[in-house]
Order: sequence, then C-alpha cells, then structure tokens
Amino acid sequence: MITIGVIADTHIPRKGKNLPETLLRKLSGMDMIIHAGDLCRDYVIYELEEIAPVIAVLGNNDDEFLETMLPLKRMLEVEECRIGILHGHGYGSTAAENSKRAFKGEKVDCIVFGHSHIPMNKSLDGVLYFNPGSAMDKRRQKKCSFGILRVDGKSIWGEIIEIELDN
Repeated sequence: MITIGVIADTHIPRKGKNLPETLLRKLSGMDMIIHAGDLCRDYVIYELEEIAPVIAVLGNNDDEFLETMLPLKRMLEVEECRIGILHGHGYGSTAAENSKRAFKGEKVDCIVFGHSHIPMNKSLDGVLYFNPGSAMDKRRQKKCSFGILRVDGKSIWGEIIEIELDN
C-alpha cells in the first residue's frame, strides 16, 4: 500500500513563515506528498521534500518563480491508479466542477484539488474527488486540515485530518 499526504493552500508567508510542526509530524512516514497549489513560495517544496518526494501544481496565488517551476495540472500514476492533480481555480464554477472539467475525457481514478479551502472526500461516477482543505487557512471551516490518500493496487481511498495550528 502507498500512503500519500495531501495538502493545499498553505499561502506562505501570508499565513505563516513555515509549515506548522504538527503538520510536518503527521506527514512523516508518507511515501509521497501532493501539494495542490497556492504554496506561494518555492521553499515549501524543499521543506516537504525533507519528508518525502513532492508532486505539486501551480495555484492562482503562487509567485512568478513557481510559475516557471510548476505545471497547472499533472497526472500521477500510483500502482494501478491514475490521480489527476490541479489547484481548481477558474471562473463561474466551484473548484470541484473546474477540476472535473479539467480532466474531462481522461481516465482518472481520483482528482486532487484545492482552492476552495473546503475539504472534500467524495466519490462521484467512479472518481474520488479529494480536496484536503487548507493546512494553514481554515477560512469558514472549524479547523485547518490536510488529507491522506491510500492506494492499494486499483483501489484508492481518502481521509481528511483536522489539525490545530502550533506556530
């Protein structure tokens, strides 16, 4: 089984200079980490890479340097599952609808997105739509959150984890 930590919308340095220690501890031991955009600074990737390999996409608030580093969307194959990744921003639709439209016609088992800061872990028409919420900017949510995806062969399932910020 492959275990993937999933985060989005960290908005560093606006919401803090570094990732919370609580989050870093909980990501420890993951096989890989997905960041679904709005890192805002490249050093977020380097900090996460000390834990596990990082797959990231560009968000609408990411700086000009990240624009040169990151694609808007990616396809990740883990075991026998295809995971589409993007931030989810766009016009006139929700982040989930934008994400669904971005991968229309492509075979995906899971779509990971962010942007809304609203956690989602829902299967629709055989596709898992997974938004970890925000690890640093809860907005209207009760708590900040991140997610864990588990992949075993052709099966993928997710879990949303709420966290208390510590720094």
